Amino acid sequence: MRKVFFEIPCLTEYSKALSGEYLRKHWFHKADKRYMAQYIQKFIEYNKPFLDFLGVTPLVEGTDRNVSLRFRSSEFVGAIPLRSPDTGKQIGDFIVSPRYGTEGKFTDYIKILNLINQSIQAEFKPSIPLVSGRNFQPPFYYEALIFVKKLAQLTRNKWVKFDREEKIFDHPQGQVNWKKYIQREYKVENSLKFPVRKNILSEYHKEYGQIKYVFELCKKELLGPATPTEMKYGIKPLLHYLETKLKFHNSLKTKHFIIRHSDPPLVKEVKKQGNKIMQKEFSQAIAWRVDFNEVFEKYVQYIFMEISKELGGKFYPNYKIRQMSPTRFTWELSHLEPDGIYRKGTRLNIFVDAKYKSHLLNKFSSSDDLKSEFRKDLHQIMSYMSFSDQPAKYGFLCYPSTQVESKEIKFSYALNHTQNIIHLVGIPLDINKIDRASQLIKEKIYSLEKIKFSQILY
Repeated sequence: MRKVFFEIPCLTEYSKALSGEYLRKHWFHKADKRYMAQYIQKFIEYNKPFLDFLGVTPLVEGTDRNVSLRFRSSEFVGAIPLRSPDTGKQIGDFIVSPRYGTEGKFTDYIKILNLINQSIQAEFKPSIPLVSGRNFQPPFYYEALIFVKKLAQLTRNKWVKFDREEKIFDHPQGQVNWKKYIQREYKVENSLKFPVRKNILSEYHKEYGQIKYVFELCKKELLGPATPTEMKYGIKPLLHYLETKLKFHNSLKTKHFIIRHSDPPLVKEVKKQGNKIMQKEFSQAIAWRVDFNEVFEKYVQYIFMEISKELGGKFYPNYKIRQMSPTRFTWELSHLEPDGIYRKGTRLNIFVDAKYKSHLLNKFSSSDDLKSEFRKDLHQIMSYMSFSDQPAKYGFLCYPSTQVESKEIKFSYALNHTQNIIHLVGIPLDINKIDRASQLIKEKIYSLEKIKFSQILY
C-alpha cells in the first residue's frame, strides 16, 4: 500500500490537479469511471473533518470523466489519514509540509525556534493510525533538546524528597511491617529481625530515577540519525555533563509524571516537558497539525524586539486593548490584540500584525480568496492604528515571502487631515535572512520618524 496520497507545502493557493482517471487507477480502484465526479464528492464528504482540521480546501474542477481535484492549503502543517470513497477503507495519508525547508522538512524552522527560544506545539486529533507512521511528524529532537536544557538547570540545584525505604532492625521502631514479620518470625533466627519502613530525605529518590529514564530517551533521539549533525555535535558536552550528574541514579521506566503543587517551578517545567516526550514515545502516529501562523508571529515579534533594543524604543508584544463597556453581548470581543506595538517617544506608535498567509507568494493572482483575506487583514490593522493619537498613523503588516521586501500603502482622509501609512513587509522564515529583514524594517522606521506634521496630506 502506498503511504502518501498527496503532499503539498503550506500556503499553496492551487495545487497541481489530480485527474479523475489518475485517482481511479491509483487510489479508487473500484470506482466506476463514468461517475468519477460523484466519487470525488463522496471522497470529500468522507474526509471533510480531517481536511478541515488540517486547513485544506478541496477544489473540484470539471464534470463526469473530465473531473479533476486540486487542493488549497493554509497556515497549518501536518498529516491526516484518508479513506477511499469506493470501499471506505484507509488509503494513504495527506501531508502538508513546511515551505522553504532547505535541509529537511523542519530543520530550518527548528533553527528559528531555537533562536527565539520557543517550542513548536503540535495539536492532535483522534484518528486511525497514519499509514506513514512517524515519518511525517514534527521532529522529536527539538523537544528532547528543550528537556535536556531544563534538566541541566535542575541538576545545578538540589532537589531532595522523602523516599520510603524498608530496613531490618533488631528492635521494633517506627512503622514496622508486621505482616512481613509474622511470615518470617517462626524461624528463631528471625525473631529479632523487624522490617521497618523509614522516610529518608535524599536526592536519589524515585522521581529523579524517572527523570533519568526520560533523559535516556532524549539522549538516544539527540544522537540519532534524524538530528542534524550541527546540533548533534553542539549538544554532546551537555549530554556528557548530565550523564555524570545522573550517574548514581537508578533509571525507572514511567509513562507519565505527576505534577504536584508542592513541586518547585523548575521541577514542574522538567516534568511538563518530560510528559510531552513520553506522550510522543508511547502514542501511535495519529492526525496532527502545527500552526505556523504562531511560529511566524513569534519570529516577527523577536525581530521587532531586537530592533527596539537597538533603536531605543519599546516593543509591546500581544498588547491587549480592552473594551470598557459595562455590558456586552456574548458575541462581542472583550479586547483587541495586535501582535505588537512599537513606541518611541511621544510621536511614534507603530502597530504590528503578522499573518502567515500566501499573499506575497501570489502577488499577481486575481483570487477572490486572496482579496477577501487581505481586506480582513487591512481592516484589522487599521482598527489597531485608530488608537494612535497622531494625525499620521503607522502600521506594519507582515507576510511570509521568498525574499525580504516591502511596499507602502497610504490612505489619506482630507476632511480631518489624517493619514494611514501601512508597510506590507515580506519576511522569509529563513534565519540567514534575518539581518536583512531587520535592516529593512529599521530603514522604514527611520523614514517614519522623519515625517513631519507639515508633510501630511491636507
